[in-house]
Amino acid sequence: MHSRLGFVLFSFAALLVLAALIALGTWQVHRLQWKEALIASVNERIEGTPIPLGQMEQQFIDTGDVDYYPVRVAGRFLHDGEAHYHNTHKGSVGWHVYTPLELDDGRILFVNRGFIVDVVKDADKRQAGQISERVEISGLARNALSEKPSSIVPDNNLAKNQFFWRDLSAMVEHAALKEPGRVLTIIVDAGADAPPSYGQPLGGITRISFPNNHLGYVITWYGLALALIGVYVALILKRRRDAREQKDIS
Repeated sequence: MHSRLGFVLFSFAALLVLAALIALGTWQVHRLQWKEALIASVNERIEGTPIPLGQMEQQFIDTGDVDYYPVRVAGRFLHDGEAHYHNTHKGSVGWHVYTPLELDDGRILFVNRGFIVDVVKDADKRQAGQISERVEISGLARNALSEKPSSIVPDNNLAKNQFFWRDLSAMVEHAALKEPGRVLTIIVDAGADAPPSYGQPLGGITRISFPNNHLGYVITWYGLALALIGVYVALILKRRRDAREQKDIS
């Protein structure tokens, strides 16, 4: 009697675990489909023709998403307002230089000009890259972040010009722009051909990489579900075999 009750309880627990494993596997299937669609969409975006800035602005108003769409802008850099965003490039620790670009119509757009190593964080050490003439820049539009992406990300330190996430409002505050209302809500990552061409900062460093481990998780969860079914079937066969042997003895 106790053995039968134990088997019923075990069967019930096994059923719950099996349902959970199948649910997790199915969820990862959906995540895999979503991630593959995202990667395909981004690849299609970056291969497209540059979108006029006005159209890009309207798209951001309509959808809140302009990430990775090619765009071309022109204006003059306001180097005194550059913000330094901590990052790495090919194993080197340094900063991305986000500089306000005053457009021909007087509005301002922050441009991620590219990467500098830590030793030239001070603009005085890279004066040749602080170009004053009007420039034309091709790059990729990026969405500014509305909140810190994770609690483990450090807070931005405006006093030391150290940014750890793309907080556009904080960059505007740091730049002390007289008319912050002129600042567009779009950021542009400069392409590799952005001036200057000798790497101060080094443009074209946008990371377009999306970890996609969902297939492995699908295999793991469904594999555990199959293993549980195998264990349960083996237990049933053993119980039947034991029952036959017990019957033969009696």
